[in-house]
Amino acid sequence: MKKTILLILIGNRNEAAVKVQQILTAWGCIIKTRLGIHDGVLDNCSDSGLLILELHGSEEQKQELTRKVAVLPGVHSQLVELGVE
Repeated sequence: MKKTILLILIGNRNEAAVKVQQILTAWGCIIKTRLGIHDGVLDNCSDSGLLILELHGSEEQKQELTRKVAVLPGVHSQLVELGVE
């Protein structure tokens, strides 16, 4: 079994979150699972966040999504492949 995970670290959520969301919506067909984490609650939202995505689709699609997110200012992404036999 092999899983592909895309990690997205957003350094300035107030400015980058909308653009990241637009990209993820456009690529929604290859996103199986999405988990968003940030260090804030109610009126004390943090300005950074972490998204963890489980991806399906071709290798080219996964690489392109990773690239599109990474070119945004203040956003870093890394594609991780995990497997067990």
